[in-house]
Amino acid sequence: MCGIVGYIGDKKAAPILIKGLEKLEYRGYDSAGIAVIENNEIVTLKDKGRVKNLLKIDGMESLNSGIGIAHTRWATHGKPSAINSHPHSDKDKCFAVVHNGIIENYKELKEKLKNEGYTFISETDTEVIPNLINYYYLKEKKEDSKALLRAIRNACMDLMGSFAIEVISKEKPNEMIVIRKDSPLIIGKGENENYIASDIPAILPYTRNIYFLDNYEFAYIYKDRVDFYNKNLEPIKKETKEIKWDSSDAEKDGFPHFMLKEIYEQPRAVRETIGTTLDNDKIEIEGLELEREYLKTINKIYIVACGTAMYAGLTARKTIEHLCNIPVEVEVASEFRYNNPLIDEKTLAIYISQSGETADTIAALKLAKSKGAKTIAVANVIGSSITREADYSVYTHAGPEIAVASTKAYTSQITMLTIMAMHFAEILGTSSKNEIEELKKCLLSMPEKIEETLKVAERIKEFAKKIYNEKDVFFLGRGIDYPVCLEGSLKLKEITYIHSEGYASGELKHGPIALIDNGITVVSVITDKDLVEKSLSNVQEVITRGAKILLITNQNIEKKGFEELIKIPETNKFLSPILAIIPLQLLSYNIAVEKKLDVDKPRNLAKSVTVE
Repeated sequence: MCGIVGYIGDKKAAPILIKGLEKLEYRGYDSAGIAVIENNEIVTLKDKGRVKNLLKIDGMESLNSGIGIAHTRWATHGKPSAINSHPHSDKDKCFAVVHNGIIENYKELKEKLKNEGYTFISETDTEVIPNLINYYYLKEKKEDSKALLRAIRNACMDLMGSFAIEVISKEKPNEMIVIRKDSPLIIGKGENENYIASDIPAILPYTRNIYFLDNYEFAYIYKDRVDFYNKNLEPIKKETKEIKWDSSDAEKDGFPHFMLKEIYEQPRAVRETIGTTLDNDKIEIEGLELEREYLKTINKIYIVACGTAMYAGLTARKTIEHLCNIPVEVEVASEFRYNNPLIDEKTLAIYISQSGETADTIAALKLAKSKGAKTIAVANVIGSSITREADYSVYTHAGPEIAVASTKAYTSQITMLTIMAMHFAEILGTSSKNEIEELKKCLLSMPEKIEETLKVAERIKEFAKKIYNEKDVFFLGRGIDYPVCLEGSLKLKEITYIHSEGYASGELKHGPIALIDNGITVVSVITDKDLVEKSLSNVQEVITRGAKILLITNQNIEKKGFEELIKIPETNKFLSPILAIIPLQLLSYNIAVEKKLDVDKPRNLAKSVTVE
């Protein structure tokens, strides 16, 4: 769960590498480092802490090399320290390596290499990689043009786990080799230069022409070309894909934090997600060609995801079941594989991941495929790993999301899943035409309603100032509002470090009400007109026990006994979560700001969880 960057060309590598790391710091920020080849020697500069610390290292400004690799770390093996920071080298200082992933058998490999006379200085799993390369390279005939490539291939065949690896060597000072297995890695093609990164924002300022590597594909990179090989080192052809994100999408554009920028980008993200699928009231989802005969055989749908994406799935479950009359189960991806799920050829499995690189979700998808299920990936990144594994791929169009806490990806996911539910219902004929048309109409108005909802920002900011020192906050909702409360609670945990829980309102009397004490804050979400009275009854129960209430609603409810009532626009109940979450996103954001926390990079978290 780290970020890696590489450059080879005629420019100075070091500034490009550092800028790339800054774009990827959401992937890890325990330590950072770069390695370049200068005067036919590998020069490595690294330290613990944030990427900006690299600028303070003596010698950084004097580096002139046009080839280099870089890494920003989220520690898995070994505490954050200068020694454990990447890049790592072999015992002879011939190779430098950066690595994203986990080498599961590193202890065995380390013992094997120690028996061959190799020494190690770090606690990391990564350090075995350059030493393995050294071990195999010493066995090669150096005059063979593929000697280095073969040594790296042989080393990678020994590795168990996940990895995206960049290798430079003083033996080949004008070349670089990269490989991936289950961890993301892309190559950006420039004019007489090439860029390498874990994710698109790192290289978006330089090129939009991207090569996507599949598992066990090797790229031998020169400044003027890239040669690709499979695991047998047979040459293969790959084409670039054009990324249409604007480079300004990966900048703050005057906002103090990426999270706030991304909250305010939600009207555009939802509008563009709708625009790619809903044209003149006709739904066409590119990449999703499912026939009526197949859909009629489906007796169960699984939605599998992690964190925020899983809560988007919980919201979508209600919509799909209502419109399609198909049972839906929502599973946490990290648990899915170990629950022996009941899957067969009559199961449709939907996997949601913003990055498309979430390791648990990808593994769960592979399991479902192995049992005969059809699989659909819902992702925000074209060409990401999950989209290459799935039978069908559907893309949201949120644009790059940099803040660790997801906002616009979540609302775009709900939007796309709602469109999918309508699409299936139209094919199956399980819902009336009037109901589908009304939902389409409400969906098309959603961007404007999000803009209207964002106008509550100042009131939420003032409320945040009242409660930012709280130790516990509770979220209550019924029906489709319950997943919104779970997501709102997660946002608060993620970036404010306040303990919070989301509960189904009707569960209050089954235990949670014991936690309600005088002065505690409770956030209630009420958007379903059929559940207003029961929900208000639950809210009254906590008010009588001294709770302060923030009420988010689109119903006509008097502000009576509430600390704050936030009115959001009315819409179809299956779309209300898109609007109801926005005040909760703003609440968490403003509390984090009041507490002077790092909003975009909360402690211990990384944006894309690419390891189990």
